[in-house]
Amino acid sequence: MTKKLFIKTYGCQMNVYDSARMADVLAPLGYVATPAPEDADMVILNTCHIREKATEKVFSELGRLREQRRDRKASGQDMIIAVAGCVAQAEGEEIMARAPYVDMVFGPQTYHALPEMVAQATRRTGGVLNTDFPLESKFDHLPEESAGQGVSAFLSVQEGCDKFCTFCVVPYTRGAEYSRTPEQILAEARRLVAGGAREITLLGQNVNAFHGQAADGTVWGLGRLIREMAGIAGLERIRYTTSHPRDMDDDLIAAHGEVPQLMPFLHLPVQSGSDRILAAMNRKHGADDYRRVVDRLRAARPDLALSSDFIVGFPGETDRDFADTLRLVTDIGYAQAYSFKYSARPGTPASGMDGQAPESAKSDRLAALQQLLNEQQIAFNRSTVGRTIPVLLDRRGKREGQLVGRSPHMQSVYLTAPDRLFGTVAEVCITDAFANSLTGGIVTGKHVHQPMERLSA
Repeated sequence: MTKKLFIKTYGCQMNVYDSARMADVLAPLGYVATPAPEDADMVILNTCHIREKATEKVFSELGRLREQRRDRKASGQDMIIAVAGCVAQAEGEEIMARAPYVDMVFGPQTYHALPEMVAQATRRTGGVLNTDFPLESKFDHLPEESAGQGVSAFLSVQEGCDKFCTFCVVPYTRGAEYSRTPEQILAEARRLVAGGAREITLLGQNVNAFHGQAADGTVWGLGRLIREMAGIAGLERIRYTTSHPRDMDDDLIAAHGEVPQLMPFLHLPVQSGSDRILAAMNRKHGADDYRRVVDRLRAARPDLALSSDFIVGFPGETDRDFADTLRLVTDIGYAQAYSFKYSARPGTPASGMDGQAPESAKSDRLAALQQLLNEQQIAFNRSTVGRTIPVLLDRRGKREGQLVGRSPHMQSVYLTAPDRLFGTVAEVCITDAFANSLTGGIVTGKHVHQPMERLSA
């Protein structure tokens, strides 16, 4: 009998990938996706622990699901409620205590065991809590993908982190660094391309720490993996995220200049421009170390554009420390960036540090940083106006005849184009730029075909 499955995914691209694989694991049990949780026989909340008040948001959603299950039971149906992901890993026992109606709570390393957990939950012998870090890799037990991801696909190659930044929960929720085998990754990449993918983003909490052991005993770094993937016929673009400055080795840097399929855009988090704060964060690199890495990357690939992560108001941060961050941003120049106010994560070393900054100081610093970053992003986008760039058309827009794609530098590009171009890389002349997107028209010969009307900024 067909059963309906609804998965709500929070947070990072790794969770997006994990949610798709959960659906693959459950497919042999008869579960098919539904867009509406109230119609589902099973609802999984695949959670993220990075953002502020993540746990409370999960409990709020669970309250709504409890009411929906009550309604389903009144009509003779039922619903299995599950919490997965990093909140489940970090707060599993609390979830079971505060929400005993939840049937399953399991961490990101255990979802390959979903059939067994579902069988136990169905027997209604009590809630299932599975937050172990099993010795065997979940990737050794997952089925092949039941469906392609589309034109742009994600592929998890590495999980976990050994860096132990003092603000971060990842080592505690995802565990130690683990890399899949090159053979597993390349086989999955070929299946994704056969399913229609033209771009693959390699995923990992610390993806450039990838060290996959091949069948012949050799250990591959991310640079070699990218070079091998570039040989897959039909794969036109390769990206990777998220990386750490300390793991940008010579071969990976060289790959940016030598592999045409590796896109000239890199998310390279720095968090702060102050050496004192970087030391308190346990980042194990200084601001000038970061600058030198960027210089080497740009020497290898002069058109490389950068994105980064920044935390303001970290415990002990002074005005001078924050000024160092602004100076780093000015020196580097970013095409995109993510910036946040520091918020304590229970169990992390930083949560107990002295010098917790007042909320007002955090807000003022964040506003100043975001103003500078936004100015840089708009300037970068405007620099593309009048240029012709290759755009992978991977989405259909909301308007009739509209396609949306990504530039090599990860900019969203909107244009009017025939649907037969969906899934292809088209040459597009950029006609206008906004804070978060570009517009343009297909280039045919020396002419721009059907430029879009100006969008509101």
